[in-house]
Amino acid sequence: MTPTPELRTRLRKLLNEVIPQGGSETDTRFLNADLDTLLIEAVNIYSAATAGWTMKAGMLQQELGQIEQYSVGEETYKVVNLTTAINAALKMAETYSRMAASGMGSMILRITPPEVL
Repeated sequence: MTPTPELRTRLRKLLNEVIPQGGSETDTRFLNADLDTLLIEAVNIYSAATAGWTMKAGMLQQELGQIEQYSVGEETYKVVNLTTAINAALKMAETYSRMAASGMGSMILRITPPEVL
């Protein structure tokens, strides 16, 4: 696919990587160049999202590490369980993979009205 600003924005939404207000692409996990690579290598937007979510699962492991809970003084902080986060990302990749394989996207339906006597 040929990357366009519209496709890049759509892919960011599918990857749940929206640029925060007042922020830039560096405030997300994917730079525009990364999204362009995903789009160039994909046959459709959903296969790009599949690859992106798979990459995101790897990024989550690096970001979250192995710590699930830590305490500082009397305060306790609990982070998202690594396994849960990775499984959620891979589930999203699986969902978009099925959508890519089924050719989901725009469809035109033709409905024939029934014959009335």
